[in-house]
Amino acid sequence: MGSRAAAPRPARRRALMARAAVLSAFAVLATAVAPAGAQPAQAAADRQPGPPVRQMERLDRAPVAVPTEDGVLVGWRMLGLDPKGVAFHVYRDGERITDRPLREATSLVDPDGTADSVYQVVTLGQGNRDRTEEFGVWADGYRDIPVNRPAGGVTPTGEEYTYHLNDASIGDLDGDGRYEIVQKWDPSNAQDNSRSGYTGNVYLDAYTLDGEQLWRVDLGPNIRAGAHYTQFQVYDLDGDGRSEVVLKTADGTVDGAGEVIGDPTADHRNASGYVLEGPEFLTVLDGETGAAVDTVDYEPPRGDICDWGDCYGNRGDRYLAGVAYLDGRTPSVLFARGYYTRSTVAAYDFDGERLTRRWFFDSNEAGAEYEGQGNHNLAVGDVDGDGRDELVYGSMTIDDDGTPLYNTGLGHGDAAHLGDLDPDRPGLELFSVHESMSASGNLGGTLRDAGTGEVIYGMPATRDIGRGAAGDIDPRHRGAEAWAVTVDGTWNSREGELRAVDGELIGTSIPSANFMIWWDGDPLREILDHTFDEAVDEAGAPFIAKWDWEAGEQRVVFEPEGTYSNNWTKGTPVLQADLYGDWREEVVLRTQDESALRVFTTSEPTELRLRTLMHDPQYRLAVAWQNTAYNQPPHPGFYLGDGMTEPPAPRISYPRR
Repeated sequence: MGSRAAAPRPARRRALMARAAVLSAFAVLATAVAPAGAQPAQAAADRQPGPPVRQMERLDRAPVAVPTEDGVLVGWRMLGLDPKGVAFHVYRDGERITDRPLREATSLVDPDGTADSVYQVVTLGQGNRDRTEEFGVWADGYRDIPVNRPAGGVTPTGEEYTYHLNDASIGDLDGDGRYEIVQKWDPSNAQDNSRSGYTGNVYLDAYTLDGEQLWRVDLGPNIRAGAHYTQFQVYDLDGDGRSEVVLKTADGTVDGAGEVIGDPTADHRNASGYVLEGPEFLTVLDGETGAAVDTVDYEPPRGDICDWGDCYGNRGDRYLAGVAYLDGRTPSVLFARGYYTRSTVAAYDFDGERLTRRWFFDSNEAGAEYEGQGNHNLAVGDVDGDGRDELVYGSMTIDDDGTPLYNTGLGHGDAAHLGDLDPDRPGLELFSVHESMSASGNLGGTLRDAGTGEVIYGMPATRDIGRGAAGDIDPRHRGAEAWAVTVDGTWNSREGELRAVDGELIGTSIPSANFMIWWDGDPLREILDHTFDEAVDEAGAPFIAKWDWEAGEQRVVFEPEGTYSNNWTKGTPVLQADLYGDWREEVVLRTQDESALRVFTTSEPTELRLRTLMHDPQYRLAVAWQNTAYNQPPHPGFYLGDGMTEPPAPRISYPRR
């Protein structure tokens, strides 16, 4: 089956055209081109005063071509260390189709392109050292990555189950500059921590984007399946140019090389399907082979499970994970346990052979006021401007050294968005929704200064608010808007509060509050969600919508057929990130028959030129922790929205080849 893309409405076309002059104002860059060879931008960054230079992955141009009504849209990456004036030529079927060096957006519409065209992008000044391989057109407007679905099974109590594609992450596992995908398979009987019942084993696969399976890890019977148990981090932690995979393991986990971790015969499940005893481990896998490189004890141990707030594992078996540049230069991995009551976080460094604990945060030691402040997710960013990352752990923030930076006391929540939401205010802001009205003082959502915890504005509420989002969707108001389902708290409500970044109430009709995506040609963000009938469907039908700020309603612009969303009412994609082409984001969804991952990229032209978002450190870290518990969309560390200014080049370095 194909995909349907709604034609732009006249009002939308006029709005895009009206902003075109603004976008092109900083799209045309300086004409100087770097000499062939080294990385002058990197060397210059190392010499300039300012924040530390961060170790980042070396990426290729990730070119892509898709059909449009006007020909073929061709796109490629502008990299983080490209000189400002980097220019390109594009070839079709061996003939150059650009009559002058391209210094505008890193994409173009080729009106003479066809489904059979073959393209190549060449970077000027680099000779043959930066010339993409030839690439064809995604004939259907999407790309399928074949996957190997595990066989189903039967629980000890006789219930049959099957397997479904769930969350994924990406990393350059083999060091060739191209991403590979690390995919989690959940059994159909995966359970929330609050529910009893046996689950099937969880599997983790690695695939190239062409569908070659690199390895499979079987987490075994002692890792329960569900949104809160397996948070896996894919990142180059030791700076060798290849990403590692770090995750929680247990007795009976089989790594990608077929080796068993712990006791291969142990089964610690109780009669309710919970795993409340037995050892717990943290394992780093070689990204290319899936082989375990080092395994340490998971900290903290569960101890007496009742000490976490209940005696059946609902609170003690809630895990979170992320990656952060705690020293400002090299990444560390973070693994957490607990957020309803006791909250703990352990930070580790990896040197290529061993995991070494950097610090450990425990609310039992820090103080009772730090209990119960965590969310069903976390966020990472340099919130205090010191060049090192902090961990935004729900309503509190932990400094780069593992000590509390501040605590708002607003309590637990389901969703949070960290970014430069107000371009006129220094630093980062965080929008979050809240569950406990007694803790938040009847605020269902708050925008706060991410560095100090100061509440900029709040949204009144009387009950648990389960959904909220923040992004620039209305050009009439400067900065990012925020919205939450403050009327009834339900996931699919279109009633609530929509506020400008200064707190002005814009309206009580709101967009979907699950995910967002940069999809079309302007810097406003679109809505990514799903339609879902809990009484009928096992999964939702995804869509992308544009917020009509004049009518106060969202209008669907793209409906990918033949796919499902993930995680029930959460309606999340398998993955969302800037994977191909220019700065705009791709969405990865599962096909309805579970045979493939389907990657969709935009077919909309743009005049906006930005470096790949994957070389913005905060955005890249957000992609790494996107799979953690209640998935949240990634935000960069700079303001990306209407009226934006050209963001500075990132202070990053690539690993040596």
